[in-house]
Parts: sequence; structure tokens; C-alpha cells
Amino acid sequence: MVKGLNYHTYSELLKLINESDENYNLELIDKAYCVARRAHDGQKRVSGLDYILHPVSVAYILVELGMDTESVVAALLHDVVEDTSVSKEDIRNLFGEEICNLVDGVTKLGFISSRSPEEQQAENVRKMLFAMSHDIRVILIKLADRLQNMRTIECMPPQKRRDKSLQNMEIFAPIAHRLGIRTIKDELEDISLKCLDPVAYEEIEKSLALCKSDREKFINLTKKRIIDRVQKYVPDVYIEGRVKSSNEIYKKMFIKGKTLDQIYDIYAVRLIVNTINECYNVFGVIHDMFQPIPSRFKDYISTPKPNMYQSLHTTVLSKEGIPFEVQIRTWKMHRTAEYGIAAHWKYKLSLLGENSSLGDSLSWVRKVLDNYKNVGDITDVVRSIKSDLVPKEIFVLTPKGEVIALPVGSTVIDFAYAIHTELGNRMIGAKVNKKMVPINYTLKMGEIVEIIKTKDPKKGPNREWINIVKTSEARNKIKQWFKKECREENIEEGKIKFESELVKHKIKLSSEDLEDFLKPVFRKNQYNSLDDFFAAVGYSGIQLWKIMPRLKNEYAMLKKEQNVFEFKKSKDLNIGVKDEKSTKSSTGVIVEGMKNCSVKFAKCCNPFPGDKIVGFITKGYGVSIHKVSCENVKRGIENKELQDRWISVNWANSLNIEFKTNLEILAHFSDEFLTNLARKISALGIPLISLNSKVLPNCKISAIITLVIKNQTQLKFVIDNLLRIEGIISVKRM
Repeated sequence: MVKGLNYHTYSELLKLINESDENYNLELIDKAYCVARRAHDGQKRVSGLDYILHPVSVAYILVELGMDTESVVAALLHDVVEDTSVSKEDIRNLFGEEICNLVDGVTKLGFISSRSPEEQQAENVRKMLFAMSHDIRVILIKLADRLQNMRTIECMPPQKRRDKSLQNMEIFAPIAHRLGIRTIKDELEDISLKCLDPVAYEEIEKSLALCKSDREKFINLTKKRIIDRVQKYVPDVYIEGRVKSSNEIYKKMFIKGKTLDQIYDIYAVRLIVNTINECYNVFGVIHDMFQPIPSRFKDYISTPKPNMYQSLHTTVLSKEGIPFEVQIRTWKMHRTAEYGIAAHWKYKLSLLGENSSLGDSLSWVRKVLDNYKNVGDITDVVRSIKSDLVPKEIFVLTPKGEVIALPVGSTVIDFAYAIHTELGNRMIGAKVNKKMVPINYTLKMGEIVEIIKTKDPKKGPNREWINIVKTSEARNKIKQWFKKECREENIEEGKIKFESELVKHKIKLSSEDLEDFLKPVFRKNQYNSLDDFFAAVGYSGIQLWKIMPRLKNEYAMLKKEQNVFEFKKSKDLNIGVKDEKSTKSSTGVIVEGMKNCSVKFAKCCNPFPGDKIVGFITKGYGVSIHKVSCENVKRGIENKELQDRWISVNWANSLNIEFKTNLEILAHFSDEFLTNLARKISALGIPLISLNSKVLPNCKISAIITLVIKNQTQLKFVIDNLLRIEGIISVKRM
């Protein structure tokens, strides 16, 4: 190794290859080294050393992981396409399609000026994941590359160190965890922590150093006690001690507010045996020797983690009263725990192949790619990794006993979508341990979850679920449903959201100028019309908080350079042409003195035929219809600036349209309530848009349902029938 700089020379790489058990093609590796050395000739690292030391050191890490010849060759060549004159075609001609694809999968995309740094990063991650879905070795090469860069990060400028470290914590360490490569995950996190919070890192290191001799004495004494007892029952046991990684200690000390003494598993003893039966035998001996701490036993052998990790974990008290963790596993489990997916020769198989035995443990790659493909927000790729691949997980059960792994904080909605998209879309309630729970209930380890669904094929999710769910998978499936099934509703919802943002940012645009103003957004996101844009906003395909700062800046520049935003009221309002006679609108509302008028019904009060109504002239989107009793109307009339925008409106004599209305239901709690309610609504032939419920502390349950109703007569008919359901106390329109 190059002294003090964590680089390996080519001779050291060859020595490691010769000492390994793998059958490497030295001729091909030497050819790749020669090509890389010539391509990088004259290039230097930030440290001032020859650049070729970096790809050689990456190859060294891969040999330590037990990777194959093609991986080592690709590691030696991984920067030549990106940083030298050697092309992708040159690599294909010299080394073949397989190695070319590995190199291309690790190579970042060229810079695209129209994209933000976040989008650029997300595109590179998406490209890497796509290549990984065809060949898992791509991500292993990338992780080795990342680790080698972090080992030499002291040579980089401070801001670049922080940026790289943050990417590691949010993207690469979670991926390494999900692949089960603990050695890389722990080192990436510890080096990144040192860059992101050097004071805390130093404090942890000092605390550990102060008690180093006591720690070593305790671990050695504990190992001797255990091995003396265990070997009487299970011969040929290997035992080792360890201390928790600095980042794991940091999360408990500085995030959870614990002291070093309060971290139970800071010390750990690991026992490695030959068979699974011996694992459980050793476990029995350990619990006979020491006092187990309640609720600190985990059986990952019978229920492996999604990253294939298997082991028995238990935390016990030593005779001195010091808590420590004991891990028990076989040698095969140990290699998987240390090297994860790299420990299996099957890593060469494609994840997309139907016969891939790695498909289950790596299905998250396909999910991330599918979610991006169907929703289209490229930054969701990175968000999926941040939220869905976090190390902390819970395991919950279906009523049939199937184990489902979810991130900590997941709700019953996340559970439903993890089982099947259709189950999530048609969900109307959930039971946990056979008891009804609210729709936003946060799941805990070991709970049994049953999803209640409607038989109505038109039933879909609630928009509010997007803000409730924890996983990107659930969030994107909800967006997909609204994108596919509710275009008109999405357009209306998007208009309301966007209009609210325009008001918040004091942007005044007429309907004629709005489309031209948004053309840059259209081009960037490949939308063909204003309605397409509004629909995307409506189903959350476009996040307004991302685009509004840019639009606000562009609006300020336009206003400063040109006086094009001074509009007359007639141009600004787009409410139609005045006529002496009142005319019926196609929406069933007559707007006094207006014809061909655009009308929308306010979501705040949901006016319904028979209600007393009033109209409000909006900027750019016609007349908004409110109930006279609406709180927004009362506040609006008191506002002097808005008083001249209120207008008389009336219901037309004949209506042939349908309206959404919300009903609030109070009932005595029972397990069958939601099922009976959904069945009754279906029997009445009334479209059910949404159903949200919550259990009240007084053994009652409250439900809010949204229905599509034609008139007051039909509404009364529905309410009368719902009141006949056993247990219902009251039904009222909200």
C-alpha cells in the first residue's frame, strides 16, 4: 500500500490475486491494466499521485470480496471512458460486450445543462440501477469505487468531502446495506460521519479510547467464559468480539440522546458454528449462562432480512452487570453477513430473468425502476433509496403468516401496497391484531395486519394518502392510479393547487399568458398542453415546491424587463361575454349576466343542488361556486379588495349532472362496521369515491365518505338507508 494514502500498487494486486482461491485470468487482467495505464498516463489524483493507483485499488477491493475476472477488469477500466479519450466502442472491441456493459454501467452520464444538480445525480443513480438490474456486478464495482474514494477523501476540498459523504449516507450506504455488504456499509458510514460531524466523531473515538483497556479485558473474559462452557456441548466453535461501529454509536448517542453506558449492544460477541442446529444449541447455553434482557431476542435464521442476512441475536447481562449482544450463526451465514450478495456466485445472473434466484432479495431494484418509469419524477429514484432502503426495518405478518419487511414508520397503507397494487387501491380500512385501526396507523414489529377492501371496482385511493405513506413504492402507486383513472379530477385539482401557489408567490397571470409562461416546464417534462400540466400537478407527478422558486424568478425578470403583466380586468378574468339575459351553463348553474362562462365548484364547501349559492370571479379560471354559508364567503365579503368579485348565481331548473358530497357517519365500534357500510353503499348503486375512518376513544368509530349524488332526493334516500345499518348513530352531510 502507498504509505498513508490507502492506495494499492499493481504488484500488490497481483500478489492478492495469487493468494486468493478464485481462478483469475491473469492475461486478461494484465491487458486491462496496460490499457488503463496508457489511457490515464499523465493524469494525477488530487493527492498528486498517479491516477492509475485509483482503479488498481478499486480492483484490489473487489478481489478481497471474492469477485470474478470480469469485475476486476471492469474496475481497472471503469474511469477510462469517462475521463480519457478511450471510447465505449474501444472497450467493446478489446474486451467484449460483457465487460463493456460493466464499464458503461459504472460510467456517469455526461453533464446536461438543463437539469438541476439533484436531477443530474438522480439520472446517474437511475442509470446505475438499470445496469445493475441486468448485472449485479455493476453496483459492486461502484461501491468499491466509492469506498476507495472515501479512503482518500482527506485530499479533497472540504465542501466536496461533505457532498460525497452526504451521498454515501443517503444512497450508497443504504444500497450496501440492502445488498448485505456490511464491511463496505460500515466503513462508508464511519468515514462519512467523520466528514459530516467531525466533533461528534472525535468525541466517540475518545470515549472508546478511554475505556479501551477495560473493554478489551471485558471482551476477552467474556469470550473465555463462553467458550469454556459452549465447547462441552458444541465442539469446533469459533468466537470473536467486536465493538459497534462509530456511526451506529453516533445514531444512538446524538440522535436518540443516549449515553455510552445506555447503549446495550455496544459490545458484542459472535459465535460461528457449522450447522443451524448448533446455532440453537449454543443459544440455549448462552441463556443458561447469562440473564437475558427481555424483548432483545431476534431470530433472523427463521426470518432472514431482505438482504439475506441470517443470525440469532440476543442481549444478555454479564455477571458484572454489563449488557452485551451475542450473535450466533453458521460459517455460510457469516460470509453472507460480511459480503452479502458478493458472497454468492449467482451474482452473475440477471435480475430481470425469470429464473433468477436472487429476484426476491433484490426486487427493490425493479420496484425503484418501475416507479420511476410510471410516475416520471426522476428525483423519486433517490427518494426511494432514502426512504425505502434505510437500515432500520420492521417485520409484520399477513393473516396467513407471510412475513412482510417494511421501513420503520410504515403505515397500514404501505403494507397494503407492499402486498399488491390492487389491494392498496381498493383498501377501505385495516385491522391490526384483529382490531380496527385508523388509516394512518403506524405499524410495529410482529403485528398481524388484515386489509379490508371494497368490492367496488371503481374504488381508488384517497389523495391524502400520498402525504401519509412512508414508502416511495406506495406513494408512486397512488400517483399512478390518479394519473390513469382521474384525468378530469386531476386537472381540476391541479388548477386549484397551482392557483393557490400563484397567489402565495404574488404571481398574476392571465389564462392567455399562462401557457406561454409555462412552456419551459412543458418542454422539460414533455407535456403537450396546459391540461396535461395541471393533471400532473393534480396527481403529484409534478411537485410545485420544486418549480415555483424558478417560476417566481422568471416572473420577476419578465416584470422588470417588460410591462406585460398590466392587464385590463376583462382580459385578466376570462369569465365570458356579458349578455342581457341569464343563460344556463353546461354545469347546471346560471351566472347572472354571463354566457359561455367557465364554472367550477369550490372544494371548501362542495355546493349541492338546493343549497343557496354565490359565485366568485377567479383570476384565469372563471367563476367558483360556493355555498352562501361557506366560511370563505364570509371572509371574502369582509375583504374590501374582493367585494366587487362576488356575483349572483342560481341553480338551473333542469339538471343532468352529478355532484360529489361528503357524509360524516358516527357509529358504535364493531369489526364488521366498514364492511357492512361499503356493502350497503354498493347495493344502493351509489359511486363511492373515498372512505376514511378513525376509532374514537369512547368505543365509537367515525367515518367520512365521499359519494357521487345527483340531487337532494337521492341524497335523502342514501342517508335514510345508511341509518338502517346496525350500529350507526348519525349520518350528516359535511
